Amino acid sequence: MTPEESSFQAAEICQLAPVVPVLVVENAASAADLARALVAGGLPALEVTLRTTAALDVIREMASVEGGVVGAGTLLTPAEVVAAKEAGALFGVTPGTTDRLIDAALDAELPLLPGAATATEALRLLERGFSIQKFFPAEASGGVPALKSIGAPMPQIRFCPTGGVTLKNAPDYLALSNTICVGGSWVAPKDAVDAQDWARITELAAEASKL
Repeated sequence: MTPEESSFQAAEICQLAPVVPVLVVENAASAADLARALVAGGLPALEVTLRTTAALDVIREMASVEGGVVGAGTLLTPAEVVAAKEAGALFGVTPGTTDRLIDAALDAELPLLPGAATATEALRLLERGFSIQKFFPAEASGGVPALKSIGAPMPQIRFCPTGGVTLKNAPDYLALSNTICVGGSWVAPKDAVDAQDWARITELAAEASKL
């Protein structure tokens, strides 16, 4: 897989809905139900962060849900890239990006949404062939004004801002010409997941899908 092919496939996934849920799931037993609730609400692309011991099992469970496109987030090492792919992840997301991570994702043929926080990082990824990138941490890195400023000299890059994105500020990001979608955790709040309140999560997803 070339970087250009990787970016093209990442763009197709990002364009499925305006919001990609960023999920920290502690228990794989409820993973499929959570995925079904989000997909039912109109959010098919799901980012499962590798921040819990259950994450790879969560990906395996979600990968079986019809209509879902599950990816692995917080990829930090080549070994995690391989493990995520083997678990059934259809795309990968990084908080920041190194050459080793890029090479591992290309070797594994795992479409990559690589993270960048500065103009230099974004330009370096563009040089490698990645025109679809994650802007992270979005709010801490200057938010909408920063992303708009980065986009002015590099209009060929489109971003998925993630980190501090909420229902309230998501429309401001989505209004930018260089935003392809946003990543957010508000659509699957921990209390709703713990209570297995799938109806509420579907409702939140439906609201987000209309942004």
